[in-house]
Order: sequence, then structure tokens, then C-alpha cells
Amino acid sequence: MPRGLFRRSLIIIVAPMFLLQAIVSYIFFERDLDTTTRRMARDVAADTALLIGLEDSQPVQERIALRALAARMLRYDLSFVLGARVAPRPLHARHSTIDDALDETISQQIGEGRAFATHSDGQAFTIAVQVHDGTLRILVPRERITVSAPDIFILWMVGSSLILLGVAILFLRNQVRPIERLARAADAFGKGRAVPDFKPYGATEVRRAAQAFLTMRERIERHVQQRTEMLAGVSHDLKTPLTRIRLQLAMMKPGAEVEALRQDIAEMERMLDEYLDFARGEDGAKAELADLGALLRDVTDAATRIHPAGRGQITLDAPDGILLAVKRNALRRCVANLIDNALKHGTGAHVSLAREERTAEIRVDDDGPGIPADKREEAFRPFHRLDGNQQTGGVGLGLTIARDIARAHGGDLVLSKSPEGGLRATIKLPV
Repeated sequence: MPRGLFRRSLIIIVAPMFLLQAIVSYIFFERDLDTTTRRMARDVAADTALLIGLEDSQPVQERIALRALAARMLRYDLSFVLGARVAPRPLHARHSTIDDALDETISQQIGEGRAFATHSDGQAFTIAVQVHDGTLRILVPRERITVSAPDIFILWMVGSSLILLGVAILFLRNQVRPIERLARAADAFGKGRAVPDFKPYGATEVRRAAQAFLTMRERIERHVQQRTEMLAGVSHDLKTPLTRIRLQLAMMKPGAEVEALRQDIAEMERMLDEYLDFARGEDGAKAELADLGALLRDVTDAATRIHPAGRGQITLDAPDGILLAVKRNALRRCVANLIDNALKHGTGAHVSLAREERTAEIRVDDDGPGIPADKREEAFRPFHRLDGNQQTGGVGLGLTIARDIARAHGGDLVLSKSPEGGLRATIKLPV
């Protein structure tokens, strides 16, 4: 079965129509046409028997007059060949339904002991019958034995079916189009792209589904907006006392304890920023067309400036020309988190970009210890650290935020073994 709704619906229309035509054609040609042909052939056979009776019972002179009268009244072309014998039908001659019906009915009317033969040339039927002193030839028009032009029935049936099929395809396409638009709108929304011109239309059920989609989209957007506004307020409320503490520490005499407190405050601010990044998710930005190669160059340049040279080298292999609608700031943060994670656990990070059949893949490789296959999904859990080591920095949200951003674009983030021996993080974005 085809996978598309339009083709499946078309089969639902075409299959019964084809089956109905096959049944009607069988009944018409095998039943009605055969019955009608035999009835018409029976009338011709009765006329033939009448003419044979006249030939056998009347004198020669009267037979000529009666033959002319019968030809005029019965509308047959009659001829008589004195002393001729009926030639049998050739063995290789084709026997159609009409020939069989005509032979059968004539044999029943005139008796099996009398020789006769029938022949068709496409326009008329010739019946040669043996009489007592010769052969009587009867030329019968084709329309006297069979219905005229039975192919017209098939032509009308097929022609009307094609017209009905064309109308059905037109209306069916109009019914399927709203469903296709709803699917495209849902797919675009899943990829974080705006769908401002989508409106419900079509059948009642499709309108109801489209309205449910719009309601769901509004609820999700409202939820994200409320969460972002709440966290912005939390950020402001938490940073205000931290700022006061920082100012008080600035007025205190330098010392080991003061320096330790300053580091704790900096760590708290960094942790707070990571919490907000994780909860903010898509950050309300709109997707814009961007060259992924240029975007990755900006990210790696910024990462190179931020990270000290001793933490490892960042290399990039990204061709230009791969255009995709993305949320620039969110995708930057996603790749930056992966680079930061690679530099924490390895001696360097290699960023590459490749275009696959249906996706654009951003890969970040490192040469660190990697993650066992059975623990890779566990690495995405929020606030969870596989190594349990707090000295490497972070609160266990880097991969979680990165996957959240990738999925907000309709893609995903997967982990695998790197060719360099460490971990490969691959961002798959649908094209």
C-alpha cells in the first residue's frame, strides 16, 4: 500500500470503480450480449427455416417469385445456385460467439440432417443451406444478428469513468491539502520556526485538528514565555544580593579568606547563568537563514579567545554554502558547550561540518577518555556528572543544554566514539 494519504484515498476510489466496471462488463458481454445475440440469431434461423420450406415445397417458377418477395419483405439478399453443394467451413476458421450461436440455432430450426454453413466477413453473415436441388445462399446484415457496435458501451463506460476519476482527484487533492499544510506547520513548529500564516481550513475534522494544534502551540509558547520571565526575575533577585556581597568584599582587606569568598561568588554566578541557560532553552529567538560554516567559524574563534592556549587547540573543518534556518544564539551556545566539554576532558577539540542526505551534521571530536556506550544516555541527565569530579568545573548541564537546543531545532544530539579515540558529539539538524 502507498504511504501517502492521497494515494491511499485514490485507491479507495479507483478500486471499487474498476471492480464495478469489470463486473458490469462481464455481465454485459458474457450474459446480456450472449443472450441478445442468441435471440436475434433465433429469429434469423426461423427465417432461414421458412425459406428452406419454400424452396423444398414450391415449383421452380413460383420459387423465383417467392424468393424475390421474401428478399424484399425480410430484407435479405437471396441467391440460389442450382446443383451446388454446401462447402463445409474451413477447420482453421475462427468461431466467435455469434458464429456458435447462429450455428446452434439454425441446426435446431432446420434439423441436424440438413447441411449448412455460415461465414462472416465482418459486415454481413452468409448462410449457405442445402436444398433438394441446389444451394440457397442468404446474406444477412450483421445488425440483424448482433447488437450494433458493442464497443460503444465500453467507450462510454471508460470515458465517463475517466471524467469521474478526474473530478475525484481534483476534490480529493483539495481535501488532502489542508492535512499537508497542518503537517508542514507542525514540522516547522517542531524545528523552532515561526508559522505565522497558518489558518485552519478544510473539512470539519481537519479544522478541529488544526485548531487543536494552534491551541497547543499557544500553550507551549505561553509556558516558555512564563518560565523565561520567572527565571529572569529569579536571576535579578539572586544577583542583587551577590552584587552587594561582592561590593562588601571589595571594601575588605585582601586576604586568603576574602579571595576564597570572591571565588565562591564567581562560581555561584556562573552556576546561576548555567541554570538560566538550561531553563531558558530556546530563549524566544526566531529562526533565521544562516551559513553554518560561517557560524561555526565565529564560535571557534570566540572559543579560542576565551580558553587559554594551554587548554588545547581548537580546529575547524567547515565548508561554506550549507544554509539552514536556525536560531543563531542558541546554536552558538550549543556548539560552545560541546567545545568546552571537549577541552575539559581532552587535549583539543576538532569541529567539523558535513551535509548528509536529509540532515546537516556538526561534529565535535576530542581525544579524551570518552564515555562508555551504556552510559552515554545517562550523560544527558541534568546536574549529573559521570566522573563525579567537581574540579573540572561545571554543574553537569553542558550536554543537557546542547541536546535541548538541538531538539528545539527539530534535530538531536547523539554521542559516539570519536576517530581520535575520545568522544564524538554530533548535532543533527534537519535540512
